[in-house]
Amino acid sequence: MKTILKAVLGVVVLAVFGYTIYFLYNKSKEDPIVYETQSPEEVNIVKKTVATGKVVPRMEIDIVPQVSGIIDELYVEEGAFVKKGDLIAKIRIIPNMISLNNAESRVNQAKINLKNAKINFDRQKKLMDDGVVSRSVFEEVELSYNSAVQEKAAADNNLALIKEGQFKGSQTETNTLVRSTVSGMVLSVPIEIGNSVIESNTFNAGTTIASIANMNDMVFEGKIDETEVGKIKVGMPLILTVGAIEDIKFDAYLEFIAPKGVEENGAIQFEIRANVTLKEDQFIRAGYSANADIVLERTSAPVLAIQEGLLSFEGDSTFVEVEVAPQQFEKRYVTTGLSDGINIEVKDGIKADDKIKVNKDS
Repeated sequence: MKTILKAVLGVVVLAVFGYTIYFLYNKSKEDPIVYETQSPEEVNIVKKTVATGKVVPRMEIDIVPQVSGIIDELYVEEGAFVKKGDLIAKIRIIPNMISLNNAESRVNQAKINLKNAKINFDRQKKLMDDGVVSRSVFEEVELSYNSAVQEKAAADNNLALIKEGQFKGSQTETNTLVRSTVSGMVLSVPIEIGNSVIESNTFNAGTTIASIANMNDMVFEGKIDETEVGKIKVGMPLILTVGAIEDIKFDAYLEFIAPKGVEENGAIQFEIRANVTLKEDQFIRAGYSANADIVLERTSAPVLAIQEGLLSFEGDSTFVEVEVAPQQFEKRYVTTGLSDGINIEVKDGIKADDKIKVNKDS
């Protein structure tokens, strides 16, 4: 029995020994780690921050009527170009029944007064011609007659104004015709024929018949976080990317930074505005969402740069590992400059033809 146990134990020991030898042999055959390398490149580096917002016309004018009534005709539609003074709409006045009744009553009363004044005028004139009454007495009657004529004309004008929005016999254009006050594109026509509209007055802004804007004068309106607002100033260039327009970037420059921030979702945001430079054949629709890259700093010419991930740090020093022989690297301390978050300028320490080790964790 002991002989059998010794034999089994010997076999186990031999198996373990053989496996160990096999494992060590295979491990010694594993491929060594091969590091990739990258060479520096000459690039333009732009340090920037991003603001989100939208592109809108600098001025968007609402056309409102000067009289209340019903839209009888519309002469424009959205997207049309109009010039200052072009006809936008025609309004049919629906007079207030109380005002209309008072005006008609005034006209009727003026007719009666004028008829009586005319009869008295004719009678007194005949008496004066016959020498029965003096000239001074006739002049008083003549004055009353002329006053009655003027009152009749004023009553007629008042009635015409209530019914038609224009004085009777007036040479000026009726304000029932609504005309554009500016030249530009019609952005919206929020009413239709048959809609009621309210005039613009001291207590009411009035009903908007159309919105018109100059689409060649566009601005970017956006917001920037308080952590970035201290880095920007009026006059800085922007690179504008419009989400709906692919592969085209627009130039702009910062013209306004709000002096007061507004809290949004727990963060303080400052409003900014930038003038958008459009080329002759470029067109941006109002309200497009956009991102603005605000250029904080940029190199004046291409500079030698590497990816930031290639850098290593040792205390206050920065270094890279440069290949001096196949898969053999040496440490080189470098002096860095401007960074855009991806690439960083290297002022000293490496050359354009150096091959830099790519760290496995970069």
